[in-house]
Amino acid sequence: MTAPIQACIGLGANIGHPAAAVRTAIAALAELPDTRVLASSRLYRTPAWGGVAQPDYVNAAVLLETRLSPETLLHELLSIERRAGRLRTAETASAKWGPRALDLDLLLYGNHAIHQAGLRVPHPYLHERAFALVPLAEIAPDMVIPGHGMVVEALRRVDAEGIVPLLPAALGVDADTLPRRGDAG
Repeated sequence: MTAPIQACIGLGANIGHPAAAVRTAIAALAELPDTRVLASSRLYRTPAWGGVAQPDYVNAAVLLETRLSPETLLHELLSIERRAGRLRTAETASAKWGPRALDLDLLLYGNHAIHQAGLRVPHPYLHERAFALVPLAEIAPDMVIPGHGMVVEALRRVDAEGIVPLLPAALGVDADTLPRRGDAG
């Protein structure tokens, strides 16, 4: 059996019920075979990225310990996305940074650098995306992004303005009903 390795997953959604989708995905990650969730970040409201007009995102990160290969783990992430209503087709690929019911990214797989068709680890833009680095730094600040240093160091080099933690549901606030930046009221 393969030795366990720590992997980091980035989660995001901005259509439908984004906070519920992210929470459901975290629960689905905990159900993966030969995998356990070591930590999950708070949920964060983050500005949409990529120059496409769309609602803000809800983002989070999860630290896993897994015996799954990176290819198998990616397959499982795509399966969780499909169950949440995300379809990856040639048409949706043209909307690279468009709205998403759920987006799961394999950000880190130990200290491995993987460059295969359909699988790049670390995530190619991780070191420059505050919406991924802020929640990741909460749960795995000392993990190394191969070629870029520790997560916390990468976070220091980006602008994290506008990324705010959402209030926990325990306080009676549903993140899916919070007004978004720019909304009236």
